[in-house]
Amino acid sequence: MTWPSELRLNAGRDCLTISFDDGKRFALSAEYLRVESPSAEVRRHGSPKQIVRGKQAVKITALEPVGNYAVRILFDDGHDSGLYSWDFLVKLGREQARIWAEYKRALSI
Repeated sequence: MTWPSELRLNAGRDCLTISFDDGKRFALSAEYLRVESPSAEVRRHGSPKQIVRGKQAVKITALEPVGNYAVRILFDDGHDSGLYSWDFLVKLGREQARIWAEYKRALSI
């Protein structure tokens, strides 16, 4: 398992940079994190994933550690139910180009 060594929120509160102990480092926009939230609201367990629209200007209001396995990210639109595990954040970083392209395609449908 990869462990985070640093979580840094930029001054504009619209980008979270995560560094891991194995040298991986990802800059993830607040919009990307919000629309890819692992919450039941977005993931809709057993149903197709909910496409979240209109989050271009969303900001991160807080980061809350959850045990030693995740972080809860709170957004200024009131969304706060997603627990972002370290493995999930690595996946979001590593597969960002593909996931973001799929999201953009889904928006145009």
